[in-house]
Amino acid sequence: MSVGEERMTCGPLDPGTALSRPRSGGEQQRRLDAQWQYESGRRRSGLAAARQAVAALPALAMGARWGGRRTPRGGLRLSEAHLALMAASLVCSAVVVYVCWKQLPPLPWASSVPPRRVSVLLWWEPFGGRHRAKRPHPDCRLRFNISGCLLLTDRAAYGEAQAVLFHHRDLVRGPPDWPPPWGVHVRPLEEQQVLMDDEEEAAEALALAASGPRPPGQRWVWMNFESPTHSPGLQSLAGNLFNWTLSYRADSDIFVPYGYLYPRTHPNEQPPGLVPPLARKQGLVAWVVSNWDERQARVRYYRQLSQYVTVDVFGKGGPGQPLPDVGLLHTVARYKFYLAFENSQHLDYITEKLWRNAFLAGAVPVVLGPDRANYERFMPRRAFIHVDDFPDASSLAAHLQFLDRNPAAYRGYFSWRRSYAVHVTSFWDEPWCRACQAVQMAGDQPKSVPNLAGWFQR
Repeated sequence: MSVGEERMTCGPLDPGTALSRPRSGGEQQRRLDAQWQYESGRRRSGLAAARQAVAALPALAMGARWGGRRTPRGGLRLSEAHLALMAASLVCSAVVVYVCWKQLPPLPWASSVPPRRVSVLLWWEPFGGRHRAKRPHPDCRLRFNISGCLLLTDRAAYGEAQAVLFHHRDLVRGPPDWPPPWGVHVRPLEEQQVLMDDEEEAAEALALAASGPRPPGQRWVWMNFESPTHSPGLQSLAGNLFNWTLSYRADSDIFVPYGYLYPRTHPNEQPPGLVPPLARKQGLVAWVVSNWDERQARVRYYRQLSQYVTVDVFGKGGPGQPLPDVGLLHTVARYKFYLAFENSQHLDYITEKLWRNAFLAGAVPVVLGPDRANYERFMPRRAFIHVDDFPDASSLAAHLQFLDRNPAAYRGYFSWRRSYAVHVTSFWDEPWCRACQAVQMAGDQPKSVPNLAGWFQR
């Protein structure tokens, strides 16, 4: 058998290998030429079909490498099985994307539909503000980027409101305030008569009576920013009376903390005032306190701490001195440390004493409140000093004095400011607007709070 015949009896040609034209002559050469033309024709027809299929896939027609060898014209040499597999993959991917997209909540940037308009009635201006001069309602869109809010204080609009806010302290205060809507049914007749003697209250009573009972779908929101220790009357509130809770507690239906940290847009940039000039800090420890009670843990701890380090106290009661005319923040800014001592210790009860008095003034907060783990849910570990980190007040005093002598160690408590900025909640405008936002985002699912006292006092 000649070399040419041996080549002709080999197995099928590799489709990826070009045929070479034999170089022998005579009859054998003619047979080889015929065979070469036959194989070339088969190869051209197969490639044409494949190219027609591949042309339907733009990414493949561009000659992108995807498991096959590129041809001179930029296509892919793929079998029908490969093409079918790719088509099935594309269909599956489209189905997955569609299903996942349908599961996402509405995204503000993904829809041009404006939020639905919501009316929220504030039943009392908190802490008796209803007898003060009326203040303008906040512009939720301008101040908090919340559109579609109609904020009301006129109780005649009770029947039109999608939500009604009840501030706890005013809720349990009793006469001479006109009771909330359900009070007409639970207060004795003599108390109702006392209320009706006031012309203003009588007008409100008539407006409420005209509105009838709670409108369908209206949400009653219990609002409170005091700790359980300073929230009397919780047990007197009936179960399932309120639909939502609004408070500083992270597990509230509407969570509005006293403050929070948010990421900076350009964390690598050094913001102005990242580390306050140490030369301006003439004092070591400051404390501003308005409610002095020797029974409180914060006062007892102050008594111990002041034996080892000087603490300048400002405010009413106790050893406090009046705040200078420059105000609280400018006064605290002159000190390296600030005692952010809460009046009671409860879950998530971290107030403006830390967010405003310490953080905004540029002092390192020394905290007494919930445990360290609770604080670390809302801020970095090195943003504060916790009294629980030390076995006693003398050890804490020694640590503060060490930081006073070591500027580099002291500056370490400001490193988090490169990545985060401080937001301090604006009372009472922000809770009001957040309640409106919550109504806009909520569905129509019914909900009530079965045991308000049990939840809040735990």
